[in-house]
Amino acid sequence: MSVAHPRKSIAWIAGIMISCIASATSAASLDTIAKQAVLIDMSTGTTLFEKNAHQRMATSSMSKIMTMYMVFERIKAGRLSLDDTMPVSERAWRMQGSKMFTELNAQIKVEDLIKGVIIQSGNDASVVLAEGLSGSEERFAEEMTKRARELGMADSNFKNATGWPDDNHYSTCYDLALLAEHLIKEYPEFYHYYSQTEFTYHGIKQGNRNPLLYRNMNVDGMKTGHTETAGYGLTASAERNGRRLILVVNGLPSMQARADESARIIEWGFREFESYALFKKGEPVEQAAVWMGAAGTVPLVVEDDLRVTMNRDERKNLKVSVVLEEPVPAPVAKGTRLGKIVMEAPGFSKREVPLVAGQDVERLGFIGRIGAAAMHLVSGSGS
Repeated sequence: MSVAHPRKSIAWIAGIMISCIASATSAASLDTIAKQAVLIDMSTGTTLFEKNAHQRMATSSMSKIMTMYMVFERIKAGRLSLDDTMPVSERAWRMQGSKMFTELNAQIKVEDLIKGVIIQSGNDASVVLAEGLSGSEERFAEEMTKRARELGMADSNFKNATGWPDDNHYSTCYDLALLAEHLIKEYPEFYHYYSQTEFTYHGIKQGNRNPLLYRNMNVDGMKTGHTETAGYGLTASAERNGRRLILVVNGLPSMQARADESARIIEWGFREFESYALFKKGEPVEQAAVWMGAAGTVPLVVEDDLRVTMNRDERKNLKVSVVLEEPVPAPVAKGTRLGKIVMEAPGFSKREVPLVAGQDVERLGFIGRIGAAAMHLVSGSGS
């Protein structure tokens, strides 16, 4: 009879590499004056810190990350070019708040509009793009919301392209972090705009509003936001030694607090946590016995590189176990899920990752099956 049972239990595996979506806690406590916050290790999907991360909030100009996602999607699909131009309507020209200072009825290159949105946080540039792509800002906002839901942003709703205050325009720290991850992964060829520190248009030079770009701490994006209702917010990303952290904070009382608090949380994430490689994609983790197969065993592998992010003190207590049912009846198709890896440690959310067959195993022919059955009866083996 086949039964599920644990196999090797490994206190720690060194030098060995899935994206594990997990939640980690640090022995070193962290708090923040931000009303909402989340810090995620993008390399493993691990949430390192959160505070009201799923609480709906006004996102102000951080909404423009979604606007840019829509623009980049059109460019990559071949439906838009950086050299295309778009007209400035009176509505766009009259937009208040942060501006690119577009001219009424001017035809502006898409690449300049992108810089105007990302670097200068131009509300006018955002509306020009929205109207140019969808005919109206309202229609564009509907498309933003639809696409956000498709990306898994379940608690987001967009009523405009700018983040202009509206009771029905909202998102969460978690959703914005998820959006940032999608943009970075899917459109790396455009991500460089977020690290550009200044842009001059119409004779007016403006600096990037992201304060962490100027602090020599490996931050290369993404977007600030501020309204009287929402307070000061920031979506930021930094990469060091192959690890990328994404931070979203909101509801801070001042520009200085936004800069200092964001820097403090990111430095804490890099200092207190590390990403550890466990198994590489396709590398045998265990061998499962096969019943009536042309081979007696089949290698079990992970479908993607497996890494975990943990507090440094938790690493030595990590326990890795293999759970599977065997013997596995032949035939076995490569990629069939046959077991799982279970990872446990104090203060670390239990994680389970599927193990799949690393190769095909054909079933024995008729004569071979008779012989195997006879051998089984003689030996009395079973499980």
